[in-house]
Amino acid sequence: MSVSPLSGFSSFSSFSSSHRSSAVTALRAAGCVFAEDEAELILSTARTPYELAAMVERRAGGLPLEHVLGWAEFRGLRIAVDPGVFVPRRRTEFLVGQAAALAGGEAVVVDLCCGSGALGAALAAGLGRVELYAADIDPAAVRCARRNVADVGGEVYEGDLYEPLPGALRGRVDILLANVPYVPTEEVGLLPAEARVHEALVALDGGADGLDVLRRVTEEAPVWLAPGGHLLFETSEGQVPAAVAAVERAGLVARVVDDEEMYATVVIGTPPQVYDGEAG
Repeated sequence: MSVSPLSGFSSFSSFSSSHRSSAVTALRAAGCVFAEDEAELILSTARTPYELAAMVERRAGGLPLEHVLGWAEFRGLRIAVDPGVFVPRRRTEFLVGQAAALAGGEAVVVDLCCGSGALGAALAAGLGRVELYAADIDPAAVRCARRNVADVGGEVYEGDLYEPLPGALRGRVDILLANVPYVPTEEVGLLPAEARVHEALVALDGGADGLDVLRRVTEEAPVWLAPGGHLLFETSEGQVPAAVAAVERAGLVARVVDDEEMYATVVIGTPPQVYDGEAG
């Protein structure tokens, strides 16, 4: 039988300094680099000393902090994240920011490979009135995403990329977000255990060069984009040339934007006539 690192708590009024100290000590001993910050988040989420002890024990055992908390912060929102579901990365906030700058007042938004639905939910919350659709092939992610987009009236579909989306969306999508898996298969084993062990492989593995899913997204994107629409996706710096080539093969004009501070690289694909009009 395992013993909780915070065993001994028997009553609850409010978390004391000893609760906080015990949590920090246990997390630090487990190798958590930001033990103090993580302890504060766990303390803010736990409702009883027993729950606090259980959460610290799960985190000390290697479960991602967001799965322990049941939520991840993303662009100021608390996004529900269930066990096994891909945790939205803070660098991906840059992608959402780029999308927000391009979207109109009442945009039709599609969030492919939506995972928890964080991107679509955050974009909709920032813009106000949007028509939001999301899709993912992972049933656990779909269940999670449905909770996160409920407040903004979004719809979430289960299936492979565009396949489950309503056909009536063809030619109407203003913002097409595609947070596709882009880790090359041979490099998945090099990922931190928090991702490699606790997140769905389908959300990480992008094929031999990491761009298999992306190529399928770009190939069909022109069919779904509105005349003034934009495709946006995240990629690694080293994959940019191949990613841009995939966008251009689909007949879109590619533009690359990055944020060195957030280590984020985003490729934007736009129909040629729209790009020319904006440039001129």
